[in-house]
Amino acid sequence: MSKIPPAPRAKVVPHLRRHLGRTHVDPYAWLQDPDDPQVRAYVEAENAYARSVLAPLETLVDRVAAEMRSHMVEEESSAPRRWGEYLYYTRYVRGRQFRLFCRRPAHGDGPEEILLDENALAEGHAYCFVGVFVPSPDHNLLAYAVDWTGAWIFTLFVRDLRTGEVLVEGIPRVARTVAWSSDCRFLFYTAFDETRRPFQLQRRCLDPRSAESQLVYEEPDPAGYLFIRRSRSGAYFLLVISGDDYTEVRFLPADQPLGAFQVLQARRSGLEYFAEHHDDRFLVWTNEEAPNSRLMEARLSHLDRPDWREIIPHRPDTLLDEVSAFAEHLVVYERAAGAKQIRISAPDGTSGVRYVAFPDPIYSFRTDTFREHMNPEFATHRLRFHYSSYTTPDSAVDYDMQQGTWNLIQQQPVPGFLPDRYVSVRLEAPAPDGAGVPLSLVHRRDLALDGSHPLLLEGYGAYGRAVDPSFNERLLTLLDRGFVCGLAHVRGSNARGRDWYEQGRLLHKKNSFTDFIACAEHLIRLGYTSPGRLAITGSSAGGVLIAAVLNMRPDLFGAAVALMPFTNVVTTMLRPDLPLVANEVGEWGDPQDPHAYDYLLSYSPYDRIEPQAYPHIFVRAGWNDQQVPYWDPAKWVARLRAHKTDSHDLILLTGMEAGHSGASGRADSLREDAEAYAFLIRVLGAPEEPLPFPDPPSAV
Repeated sequence: MSKIPPAPRAKVVPHLRRHLGRTHVDPYAWLQDPDDPQVRAYVEAENAYARSVLAPLETLVDRVAAEMRSHMVEEESSAPRRWGEYLYYTRYVRGRQFRLFCRRPAHGDGPEEILLDENALAEGHAYCFVGVFVPSPDHNLLAYAVDWTGAWIFTLFVRDLRTGEVLVEGIPRVARTVAWSSDCRFLFYTAFDETRRPFQLQRRCLDPRSAESQLVYEEPDPAGYLFIRRSRSGAYFLLVISGDDYTEVRFLPADQPLGAFQVLQARRSGLEYFAEHHDDRFLVWTNEEAPNSRLMEARLSHLDRPDWREIIPHRPDTLLDEVSAFAEHLVVYERAAGAKQIRISAPDGTSGVRYVAFPDPIYSFRTDTFREHMNPEFATHRLRFHYSSYTTPDSAVDYDMQQGTWNLIQQQPVPGFLPDRYVSVRLEAPAPDGAGVPLSLVHRRDLALDGSHPLLLEGYGAYGRAVDPSFNERLLTLLDRGFVCGLAHVRGSNARGRDWYEQGRLLHKKNSFTDFIACAEHLIRLGYTSPGRLAITGSSAGGVLIAAVLNMRPDLFGAAVALMPFTNVVTTMLRPDLPLVANEVGEWGDPQDPHAYDYLLSYSPYDRIEPQAYPHIFVRAGWNDQQVPYWDPAKWVARLRAHKTDSHDLILLTGMEAGHSGASGRADSLREDAEAYAFLIRVLGAPEEPLPFPDPPSAV
């Protein structure tokens, strides 16, 4: 066995930062220059060191990866969704990493058309992701956008599906929202500025072909982000401007693409609202006098604000999250008692109310998003959503909104998975201030609560985003080795409504950290694990959570996996020129405010590293990452290396041709997870082979 070389040590170049009369020294600020050859050399030295640490695990990584593949079906297709006269779907073919985008006629036995081959687009590229796929209303044209860097900056194309001719060839720096005009002659799209802010709305004419796009709107607020879509009814374009502490919606008839967008309700600080069109009105869900939001109706003939009528009032125990309007149904997505739910009614919002019943106690579902209608049809009685839980594979469901019946269209095949072998539970951990923090767990049914089991606890807790329990076939490799896996629904998410979010941001951010620590301690008390066998994980903004609790209670954890972790909170917030930062003040605080600045400094993970023993740590980053720049985890690891007093593993793997989401190929992504899982198995002392089950149950 080859000897592992010494870990790289980043040189120390003291950089003085003076702000609000305070002086701070950043020894690794030099790593923020990607054009410096020494920076790339250091990052590659970290990669080489990480590979040397992982080399003895290669056999285990291969075994874990093979187990993951054994639970996958190579020839896999998504559930077709009806869109006009076609059924659209994606599928994978054996031996290929990327998707085929396909369609076939909704009626009859017409042939399949392969509209886009992501594998062909990926040729010659280490990364490839199609982030926009929007057919025109007549289904003759296709707008699609591709990212080849991992930076989530897209190049836009338009293809004639009848002839295969590319009508628009490669518009660069495009964001992920586009919308077609009713006559299919114009395509609207949002474009990025140098800070990766979608700041412009552009319009492209397709007949006659135009070599240039026309600027329709440019947002002057450096914190304002633009998103364009077409209402499900097809009647209107909806342009959403999302600022640091406001939203504003503008609308334009989709059959008048050369017209001017009108403001639905003028922006003002603290006002957040969204809209959907239905018949002769806009449905508006707003936080005005309603922290958990309420639903209003604005008649097109009387859009003056005083004439708006309340449909669903504010409820202190229920968060109104989003609204979908259909010709004969109104669907409201809510969150109550920590769980997502679907409320269905007649278009008036008050008659014929029913709730979808879900079969598991803890679960997740996916449906329409702003970027994409999972339900593109307006005149339908079927609501498509994807349902899953820790013990239920991803299931495409068509729910009959008239009859209240649940129709399973397709369930993800998972070879070798027997759901009766596993159990999921919801717990509540007592926080230091008395709040009850929800915990979602899954483990083998035969698990004994004797404190001997490894446990992987995930957390996020930012932006009001709740992470719900969903099926992940890759986790089976850990569960079958006796791991408990779970989620801590800490404050900073909206798991228990808007107030749960407010209690975990700005000057209350530390509640997220103490909540997570309380969850870890509660699991240890209940016998699910012990400190040396407890691993934690988080990604992106979840990196603040993971890195902060490692500083606060390193003794409580045996290992950590941090994926593209945000750790340089103060450095980043003082750089409004960086992507996304101008829009972040409402989440983390304004460093120009002395009180907010001191609070940021009091927990910023990079700035709070101390000489102490830390657990084993596995870090992944992306050189092309625009959300969390490569230098953020690089600086964090460099400083940890200089201060930690232990001999535990600390490795940093930076994908030199990847971004915020890691590898894009199916097999490459699986390999990345296998490396992290093998690392945890080894450092936590878990069995390297799956444990036998006592009495194999029958398959369900």
